[in-house]
Amino acid sequence: MEKLINYPFEKGKLKELRVGDRILLSGTIYTARDAAHERMVREYEKTKQFPIDLKNQAIYYAGPCPAKPGEVIGSCGPTTAGRMDAYTPLLLDNGLSVMIGKGARNKEVTDAIVRNSCVYLGATGGAGALIAQCIKECELVCYEDLGTEAIRRLRVENLPLVVLTDSKGNDLYKKNSV
Repeated sequence: MEKLINYPFEKGKLKELRVGDRILLSGTIYTARDAAHERMVREYEKTKQFPIDLKNQAIYYAGPCPAKPGEVIGSCGPTTAGRMDAYTPLLLDNGLSVMIGKGARNKEVTDAIVRNSCVYLGATGGAGALIAQCIKECELVCYEDLGTEAIRRLRVENLPLVVLTDSKGNDLYKKNSV
């Protein structure tokens, strides 16, 4: 049975999630891949500001395909989260609550997840066309020059996800963590 999670995210609600929980996420999330993460961190180092307010936000590691006529968005599958690991602790320490991607995370990211009571959620790889059906609105926010890797704001309804790393640091990819 899936748990319904709505944005805005409540830290208390996120702390209740456990590794392996299946959820249906509805609300507003952002897309950002490695090029956008690198640029956000570089800008933060210069200005001490991010282009979006990270407080209690979710970033979906995806670079959506362009929409066909009459569609909100093209295929929008997850990318490998490990490519963002170098940037993630800084984002989590500055308010990011949820990450959505696929694949294992490094120890520094897991430590930051625990330190900030956050969660890492997994979307099914290879299901980008199905995931796109859960996306009801898509708006370019910044970094248009990055093309598909630009940051976008998505409104999703019942996006199916699974908890890969919970706020206690339990990790679905590690055998003895559950």
